[in-house]
Amino acid sequence: MIRILALALGLAASALPAQEATSTGTGAEMRGLDKLTGKASDIEISAGETLRFGRIEISLRECRYPQDDPAGDAFAFITVREAGAAEPVFRGWMIASSPALNAMDHQRYDVWVMRCTTS
Repeated sequence: MIRILALALGLAASALPAQEATSTGTGAEMRGLDKLTGKASDIEISAGETLRFGRIEISLRECRYPQDDPAGDAFAFITVREAGAAEPVFRGWMIASSPALNAMDHQRYDVWVMRCTTS
């Protein structure tokens, strides 16, 4: 019985897809939308930096992309706070190809990652 269980676990583990190798960018290109005015703005931010966009502050911890494809699907760990607020409006990974997967929920602003920067 233990051998069967060990065999089943081994087969299940080998059936899992391999994790894609990634590289870390120096920053990210993002897009911000002010829903009140309808104005979209491109935002370039370096890793470890905090920028102000309207009444929110965007902090980028890191941006990753497929190792052999800098123009490939980027995913960035960001924190978004309303200016002066202690608790973030959003904190987590945002994926360029699926911004709605882990979207920021704010009444006035929308922010999403476009790609990583490499220099």
